[in-house]
Amino acid sequence: MRAIMREGATMSDIVILLFSLGIILAGAEVFVNGVEWLGHKLNLSEGAVGSVLAAVGTALPETIIPIIAIFFGNGNGTGHEIGIGAILGAPLMLSTLAMFVTGAAVVVFKGRRVHRLQVRADCTSMSRDLSFFLAVFLLALGCGLLPDSLRFVKVVVALLMVGAYVWYVVTMVTQERDIESDHQLPDCYFAKKQCPPSLAMVLLQVLFALGLIVLGANMFVNAITELALLYAVPAFVLAIIIAPIATELPEKFNSIIWISREKDTLALGNITGAMVFQGSVIPALGIIMTEWRLTGGAFLSGILAIMSSSFLLWQLRRNAYISGSSLLLCGLFYVLFIAAVFQGWIH
Repeated sequence: MRAIMREGATMSDIVILLFSLGIILAGAEVFVNGVEWLGHKLNLSEGAVGSVLAAVGTALPETIIPIIAIFFGNGNGTGHEIGIGAILGAPLMLSTLAMFVTGAAVVVFKGRRVHRLQVRADCTSMSRDLSFFLAVFLLALGCGLLPDSLRFVKVVVALLMVGAYVWYVVTMVTQERDIESDHQLPDCYFAKKQCPPSLAMVLLQVLFALGLIVLGANMFVNAITELALLYAVPAFVLAIIIAPIATELPEKFNSIIWISREKDTLALGNITGAMVFQGSVIPALGIIMTEWRLTGGAFLSGILAIMSSSFLLWQLRRNAYISGSSLLLCGLFYVLFIAAVFQGWIH
């Protein structure tokens, strides 16, 4: 009887996973269309649209997870464990698995791309994103080495990280608009007969799409969580693997859509901009709201994220572009992490 009930629960969770994935895909398509029009209406560069508007907008669901876990978790430390795992899991997933998925999209759509396997994104924006992420995320990991007696220093560093992100946003928003980004935009989905659409209609479409993404991501997370609990996955492992994949990766379908349309700056900016946000503001909240004592597994995840990001920054500065094969190689760093989990090094 228990086996039948377990099998039934598993099947229902799988159905919910597939349904929620469809919701997220629909939301991603509507969001991509809306955010391009929003950037056009605000006269922003593609770098700013991808790295700020798209990245922060789609990061909202996974941002809520560690905050809720920390504030409303039980008193035995599990809430903080889940919160820290979710915080560190997002940069790891973005810098490795999300890059791999984007690289796979480059390979799949190479036939319709002018530059084939070369990803021609805005080098200035990408270098800034990756350099900023490496600097602030190293600070976050460094805070994990400080003793509790230096709590004041940790808080000061966290505030500096938030201030640095504010500077980053101002820099991205005020940069000049790309001349090559003045291409013909597709019709706004919420205003098919109105060209150009009003700013209010564009904002309504973006908010509606975000609502779909949040709804789908929540359903996805709940189903994944139920499946993980059925098989007794530890809290930290659940948070650092399941939560980021469930909340971050589906939303990166935005990048797949943009890669298929050869809008590489938007595609990679969506990921690297999310890395900047998830590597600065969210760890800063974790530093302020928890003791921020990082385990060996937590440090390993952070180091792998830094290694993958450093590899991409090195190739970008050497070649002025990133190849699809390099994005695929980023997936190896995530494989190393999963191997460490199965070896019992992370628990």
